[in-house]
Amino acid sequence: MHEWESPDYEPSLPVSEKSNPLTRDIDRASANCIVQMLQACDAQMFQEETGAIYQRLLSEQVVETLMEVAQRVELILKDPQDSLVVLSGCGTSGRMAFLITSVFNRALRELNQSPVYSYIIAGGDRALLSSQEAPEDDPELGMLSLKKAPFVAGQLDFCLRHSDVYTPVLVGFNPTHQARDEPMPGSMLTFRSVVQRMQALAKRSHKAFLLNPAVGPEAISGSSRMKGGSATKILLEVVLSAAHAAAFANTPITYKGVLQRMKAYEQTLDITYAQSEGMTALLEAAGQSLRRGGRVCYLGWGSLAVLGLVDASECDPTFGADYDDVRGFISGGYRELSNSEGPLNSLGPDFCIAHEDFLRLVLPSLTDKDFVLLLYTHSDDVSEVVKLARRVRGKTSNLHAVYHRVDGDTAAAAQQDDQWELSTKLLLNAVSTGAHVLKGKIYHNHMIDVQATNSKLYCRATRLLQKLSSCPQSQCEEALLKAIYQVDKLTVDITSSDINTHTRAARNRTKVVPVALVCLLTGCSLVEARSHLEQQPIVRDAVEACLS
Repeated sequence: MHEWESPDYEPSLPVSEKSNPLTRDIDRASANCIVQMLQACDAQMFQEETGAIYQRLLSEQVVETLMEVAQRVELILKDPQDSLVVLSGCGTSGRMAFLITSVFNRALRELNQSPVYSYIIAGGDRALLSSQEAPEDDPELGMLSLKKAPFVAGQLDFCLRHSDVYTPVLVGFNPTHQARDEPMPGSMLTFRSVVQRMQALAKRSHKAFLLNPAVGPEAISGSSRMKGGSATKILLEVVLSAAHAAAFANTPITYKGVLQRMKAYEQTLDITYAQSEGMTALLEAAGQSLRRGGRVCYLGWGSLAVLGLVDASECDPTFGADYDDVRGFISGGYRELSNSEGPLNSLGPDFCIAHEDFLRLVLPSLTDKDFVLLLYTHSDDVSEVVKLARRVRGKTSNLHAVYHRVDGDTAAAAQQDDQWELSTKLLLNAVSTGAHVLKGKIYHNHMIDVQATNSKLYCRATRLLQKLSSCPQSQCEEALLKAIYQVDKLTVDITSSDINTHTRAARNRTKVVPVALVCLLTGCSLVEARSHLEQQPIVRDAVEACLS
């Protein structure tokens, strides 16, 4: 049994929120050690089941459920009239839903088939490119969406009440008993109650399916964009690729076939981290840029560019980063992205995502402090890549590239696309996470600068303060509210307000959790806490300096 699997290890937390014992001191690690730690954490996705405590990604029941879901999709592909496969989620899950929908609809069009996949993301298409955390708390919004396709608990509840029309499939990485059990704002629903109803339906019929293997705690506690996002991508792609092979290539859906598809992703992980020396160099260069006040820019083509956009969008809620710290750009802009709502440029400069936008908005001020990474494959227009690289090289020598190719026929290359995407995601997650670790945005292995902008993040911030300070929960929540409202004494209006009010107030605040932690540990005022953090931006060093 692994340490995190013990019932005594952080027992009050679900697996996805636990801290990973492998990365306890990642905030003090070198770039090379960070890569090694991330590799060990990612490898936990494919570890075998060690007992009856948790299902794992390769567990027999998980593989069998994947087969059943793939068979349902196969039926829709063979007779798509009046049917739709909807992939829906919040944050990283919603972004993976968009990417996978785009890829598999394109595959259908290449076969002269009508697209059958649709995506929903909490917060709409702007959430593809920037943090939109608040809609996660709105079950009504989720239910309304399913008249077009219906949010997580709200959507599942709607499906369960209309099981003659919808077949819900829940993908998650905590066992049912660890699901959140507090009522959602404005609703009597709890996520656990909905999942339990779904589990009961799944046991007595084939009208609902649960895919909830444990993949181990994240390298950075609660940062589900990493293993959570990767495992979501793997599970959905295995289902859809098996269904496509059955419907269009007469390849039956078998246990062995599904397991082989899963193991291909494990091999991709091994191949990716075999390049650890190169990953370390990228991580070190990106970290140095952020420490010097520079920017990290991803310039990509095709689906690899989408992964760059996704990775960049997740740095704000995870690390409290400015939107300009990590940016993604895609060749072809919104035409290539092909999102449902079309171009979003009118929403502001952070929604300008084409290479032309990079040339117009970023290139003129580019210096050697900035880190630029090209993302492309052999099937992209290499002459275009070279042309753009020359223009960047004219402004900075801090230019790097990730290039995928396969020796052999194009059919073999086509089969590699999903693997290249996972490899690129693992690498980008390592680069952006490691860079922010080196910048001092992590305390031990916790997202100390987490933005408390929805109920999940607000509760996470309170738990984090409780763990790091050993103070009672009530005292930690009080310190958090003082930091959010920027007052040294809470008013009755503040203490009588609900979480929704607090999370709205937190949207325009920075360093809320670090400030609250310093106040808890030292007893100093908010002004003094902010002064300590300005003098020493690495939170762990600031706290230790205050205590010495």
